[in-house]
Amino acid sequence: MRRLFPALATALFAITFVSAVSADDTDCVSLFDGKTLDGWDGDPRFWSVRDGVITGQTTKETPTEHNTFLIWRGGKVGDFQLDMDFRIVDGNSGIQYRSKESKDWVVGGYQADFDAPGRYCGIRYEERGRGILALRGKKVWIGDDGKKEVVGTTCDEDAAMGSIKKEDWNHYTIVAKGNHLIHKVNGHVTVDVTDNQADKRSMAGILAVQLHQGPPMLVQFRNIQLKSSKSARKAK
Repeated sequence: MRRLFPALATALFAITFVSAVSADDTDCVSLFDGKTLDGWDGDPRFWSVRDGVITGQTTKETPTEHNTFLIWRGGKVGDFQLDMDFRIVDGNSGIQYRSKESKDWVVGGYQADFDAPGRYCGIRYEERGRGILALRGKKVWIGDDGKKEVVGTTCDEDAAMGSIKKEDWNHYTIVAKGNHLIHKVNGHVTVDVTDNQADKRSMAGILAVQLHQGPPMLVQFRNIQLKSSKSARKAK
């Protein structure tokens, strides 16, 4: 049935999610006050608020030895919609969701990827896990055995790439409902993934943003809005 009616399945998912976020158990909150990193936690050598936006930066003098993350300490999320603007100059970054924290601001799990060249912008990656789970423009079905199958397309590749503004502000939307996950960049659905691998997938976890190891880079975030289940956000 998933093969015969992919458009219908996506439409039903959208209707179900709208119903879910309209329920009494749902909050829509801003995660950044535009002035401080209150509610966030990261290595102070790299993360700050600059010109009213969250800023992560490495330099030749202050490189990071490993991928480092700014973690939102407001709780865990399960089913949600996350919207934010992002800007990147050089390097690679991403938005972690339903993820797990290790130590020293190291995070692993689902990632909505983006990078300065645009090669990975919009893909679905799993940090410290299964790697690339879906390339841009692909609708992917992950079986219970971990096998990935492309079952459709989500956007016009040229249109999606053409919408990305280099070294300027772009918009990311992440929607998660059960094991169904969608990324959008500037309104284009870049991936649509159904993750059936129960022993590897994550149904709830933390949010974070990434600063990648390697050459000097700058990444910024603003207008961070989360619509999610109150009960999931309060989970420990």
